[in-house]
Amino acid sequence: MCYSQQVSQDFHRLMRTFGAKLSTKEFLALYQRRQRGERVLIPKGMDEAFLASSDPSLGEIRDLIRGHLACESTRLEELLFAQRTRLVDAERKLAVKFTKGATESKRIAGDKIEDAKIKLADLRRREPKMRDSRIYPSSYALVMVVEDGERKIMPMRYLCRPAGKPASYDERYPGTYNARRNSLNGYWKGLWGHSHGLILSTAFFEHVKQHRKEGRELEPGEKEVDMVLEFRPQPEQEMFVACLWSRWTAPGEPDLLSFAAITDEPPPEVEAAGHDRCIIPIDPANVDAWLNPDSRLLEQQEAILDERERPYYEHRLAA
Repeated sequence: MCYSQQVSQDFHRLMRTFGAKLSTKEFLALYQRRQRGERVLIPKGMDEAFLASSDPSLGEIRDLIRGHLACESTRLEELLFAQRTRLVDAERKLAVKFTKGATESKRIAGDKIEDAKIKLADLRRREPKMRDSRIYPSSYALVMVVEDGERKIMPMRYLCRPAGKPASYDERYPGTYNARRNSLNGYWKGLWGHSHGLILSTAFFEHVKQHRKEGRELEPGEKEVDMVLEFRPQPEQEMFVACLWSRWTAPGEPDLLSFAAITDEPPPEVEAAGHDRCIIPIDPANVDAWLNPDSRLLEQQEAILDERERPYYEHRLAA
């Protein structure tokens, strides 16, 4: 399972590269949900792409982003003030008498102060960092699809909830940010051959067990050690990663756009590193055929997945 990916959040470049249209209505609805206080995980890279745009039609979205940043800044400043007050109070008590309660309060306040300072600095930071566009399960990414005959760029959650399924599927099936290729005709049959999408990815990340990476069995009494590895294609490149997507609707609920990256058996270098799955980067020549599937000709879609790009993936411990 590829639990995290480094993806492009620059919608202007996607529009130029693919001749796609930005689905402004969908982005506006997403940012309005976040402004209302819903738990919507939007990567900093997506926010920054809108803030850097001078397109007048995106002004309302920029205003919502600025409003969110201002509210978050105020919240963190208030948290800092409260915890600094707590720290001073704990230190005053400890100056008179040592108590476990005051010691613990001092420790907690110190930890929260450092955490808030880091978050506040990151919130105010404008220079881009690679982590700004890294997605995790439930965070949002730019996904290119064809809808009503047009190529569109939409914001979608990296955890797919197929149309018609109950919202409880998010908890019942928490691994649905990936769609295993051998399940396309089973669990994913409602989307396979119907709703195909693409994301641009430059790397993927996975949890592996140290002993598996080292190609050995656990020693008697040895505990498993988890590692996070970054897999990056060589030479470095953007991969057109094959996805399935869905528009979920329910009475009284906002529409949910969500997607899953299709994964398959890993190439030898990924398997040797201890990971048993890999994303499928399709050949750029097959973009149109992939985004316009015919459910009566699934063998053609299978052929596209077979004719994938096959870069060599170098791996390293993730930062």
